[in-house]
Amino acid sequence: MHEFSLAVEVIHLAEREAEKAMAKTIEEITIEIGDLSGIEANAFESALGLLVKDSVLVNAHINIIKIPGKGRCNSCDFEFEMTQMMVTCPKCNAFPSEISGGQQFRVQSLVVE
Repeated sequence: MHEFSLAVEVIHLAEREAEKAMAKTIEEITIEIGDLSGIEANAFESALGLLVKDSVLVNAHINIIKIPGKGRCNSCDFEFEMTQMMVTCPKCNAFPSEISGGQQFRVQSLVVE
């Protein structure tokens, strides 16, 4: 379950950023998780919820933004939403050769106090 180790890394990142800003706590953190990132958003959120105790995120409002997967069909140039990596184009039934979104995992913002 790599979501647990990712949650640990997010906490470390938040602690480093709070230290740089000379802040004692973080009020809010926003994290983007793409549907095609290989990260289970609910598992990540649960792990983060368990790990924030005794960290700068203990009282933070945690926003998880799920980013839908997007693909572009090279056969017909149609862009469409993807929920998994290997799906056919809904317009022409070809496999998408280009994934154009939904693979990211990133801390979008931190609001420090």
